[in-house]
Amino acid sequence: MIALMTISRVHRTAFYLLLPVIIGGLFFFLTQSARCQSSSRSKDAEARVRPRLTKELKQAGLEWGSPVFLRAFKEERILELWIQESGKNTFKLFRTYPIAAASGKLGPKQREGDHQVPEGFYTVPPKMMNPKSRFHLAFNIGYPNAYDRKLGRTGSFIMVHGSNVSVGCLAMTDSKIEEIFSLCAAAHRKNQKKFQIHIFPFRMTPDRLARERNNPWYEFWENLQTGYSIFETQKSPPSVSLAGRKYDFSIKK
Repeated sequence: MIALMTISRVHRTAFYLLLPVIIGGLFFFLTQSARCQSSSRSKDAEARVRPRLTKELKQAGLEWGSPVFLRAFKEERILELWIQESGKNTFKLFRTYPIAAASGKLGPKQREGDHQVPEGFYTVPPKMMNPKSRFHLAFNIGYPNAYDRKLGRTGSFIMVHGSNVSVGCLAMTDSKIEEIFSLCAAAHRKNQKKFQIHIFPFRMTPDRLARERNNPWYEFWENLQTGYSIFETQKSPPSVSLAGRKYDFSIKK
């Protein structure tokens, strides 16, 4: 009996030790499946939007498949899509989309189930694109990033997607996500290894930030403002890393 109880405890211990690996493997399988499977939906979407977008890009001096950069502002409920100018390191604003739905309030996401939209600096490689989303088309922003994990923040599957319903995600409607997804996927295919998406509580102007001086998130938002200001000045997204418990930025040459 004692031997059986010991074996049972060993099995339970082994299971709990392996549980993070099992969960991680499942997440990897799901994301890889989304990346590897072809999607007639995404192809049909691109066929619908590409002729018109190609013409509008040309009129703006931009090209289909050029690197992209996204910024979202929760208070203003808009998402900006910037595209790199040909032969330059600078990006030009191509589209400003209204956000159809974004749950929560100002302030970062801290834990699974809090319904908050994250705030911070995120990157999206090809494997995070989901052309078969139940919300039409979608991509995972990569929350939690290294900064979020450093602070013990939890959560998963935070997306920019179609539809007009949000539980911590940015819902853009089906017609708008077709444009956004197609432009981002085209940039990936033309060797942009990952694109950045920066999510802010509001436009980080000095005057707007000063109104939050007594807000518990003021110091965090000051840190976000540094990255915001670099892009505003340089029109090129900075390289983002982690320095202690803060974001650190360097300007791309």
